[in-house]
Amino acid sequence: MTRQPKSVLTLLFLLFATISLPAVSQEEENADEDVAEEENSFTDYISMDPPFVTHVGTPGNKPTYLKAAVSLRANSASARPAVDAHMPRLRHELVMLFGEQTDTDRLTSMEGQEALREEAKQRINAVLEEQQTGESIAGVLFTEFVVQK
Repeated sequence: MTRQPKSVLTLLFLLFATISLPAVSQEEENADEDVAEEENSFTDYISMDPPFVTHVGTPGNKPTYLKAAVSLRANSASARPAVDAHMPRLRHELVMLFGEQTDTDRLTSMEGQEALREEAKQRINAVLEEQQTGESIAGVLFTEFVVQK
């Protein structure tokens, strides 16, 4: 009778061992794909100089100013010439976006800044699409962000 439990345990052990092998090999394949993507990835940071300085808040209240230094993150080498070619229009879009901000308390929160970054990214990509550049940016970074009340 002692042999039956051992054979059941052995059978269970083998069953679990064979089930976990494909999972391990799948994890290894995913890790190899991640490494390959990292090796093929490209990142270019494009600075939008000079920094933006604009009035924000509601008209009639105490003047509040926003100073934002902006860099764009691109994932292709061909994005820089497209961004450089349309830099005046891209800067215009961001000046308009920053000037539209009326909730200065939201601008000083992380959520508000993140929402502003996303809106800036969408507007820049819309201009690049409108101009038929075939390029887009992956992100907008604030390298300096000051709200002075």
